[in-house]
Amino acid sequence: MKKESIKYEHFRERMVQKQIEARGITDPGVLSAMRTVPRHLFVDEALMDQAYGDFPLPIGDQQTISQPYIVAEMTEALQLSEEDRVLEIGTGSGYQAAILAKLAYRVYTIERIHSLYLKTRKLFDKLYYYNIVTKYSDGTAGWRDESPFDAIIVTAGAPDIPEVLVNQLAVHGRLVIPVGDQYSQSLIKLYKDEGGVRETNLGGCRFVKLVGECGWRI
Repeated sequence: MKKESIKYEHFRERMVQKQIEARGITDPGVLSAMRTVPRHLFVDEALMDQAYGDFPLPIGDQQTISQPYIVAEMTEALQLSEEDRVLEIGTGSGYQAAILAKLAYRVYTIERIHSLYLKTRKLFDKLYYYNIVTKYSDGTAGWRDESPFDAIIVTAGAPDIPEVLVNQLAVHGRLVIPVGDQYSQSLIKLYKDEGGVRETNLGGCRFVKLVGECGWRI
């Protein structure tokens, strides 16, 4: 078991050095989280040795665990502090939420696929991520009862930015979301202040569809 642990620690270190730092991610907290969270536990056993590769992997139900770099890029763009409350739309494998949980005070994450919701809740408990709060629901409508949030991250591609999520951002809050068609998107960051919302395009990306009332319809 110890050899196995050392092997994956080596894989994580190589992932951070060659895929993340080499592409310009510098936030110390993000780098530390990527070095710490056991990504291989968020995929099926047959895919564990591929978990630290420079690509997404299937997790069932036509969903994927995102490429490590895109997880790091989106997390860095949120500019998190340890007092922040973060909303994640699309729990998926749970890996992105686990990274966020290392950086923020509390993570609220919503998943619309029941099998993934059950699987990730069990995994969070097993790994002692007790600052992650889960919900089985249509995430495109956000989580109004827990709003406002200091940061919101959407881990699926939307046709446009749901206004309901912008409304659930606190003043000085940040929202990161892929926006585009069903095949490719641009990663958009919004910053909200007293004067309104500023938008920055962080570049191209490709995600599965954001399905729901305020996203794509099935």
